[in-house]
Amino acid sequence: MEVTNTSGRRKTAVARIYVKDGNGEILINNKPYENYFTTLVNQFKVIQPLQLTETVGKYAIKVNVDGGGVTGQAEAIRLAISKSLCEINPEHRLILKPFGLLTRDNRMVERKKPGQKKARKKFQFSKR
Repeated sequence: MEVTNTSGRRKTAVARIYVKDGNGEILINNKPYENYFTTLVNQFKVIQPLQLTETVGKYAIKVNVDGGGVTGQAEAIRLAISKSLCEINPEHRLILKPFGLLTRDNRMVERKKPGQKKARKKFQFSKR
């Protein structure tokens, strides 16, 4: 099997991954994913598509991720892994689709407007 590369995005986080046959190690920015993500929730998000498709330990995954926060990066990686698993085996789509792992979450931060304190918050109004 040749190297499969895909990308995933969430908010401002962008993850580019390279998947090939291997021993199951997941390197994120040249660190094991257990060291990169300290919380168990984010570690679970990264390996969730592999657990659902029962492919844990079959592929070596190398990830370059930048931008956003920790949770946004974890969800971007999850989307990228899901997309690459579907590219490798189209039958995985039937497993991942009901869990919403193939859907790009397009919610972004609302921009700040001029004349206001934040996106929705206004400066304090003084009548007199």
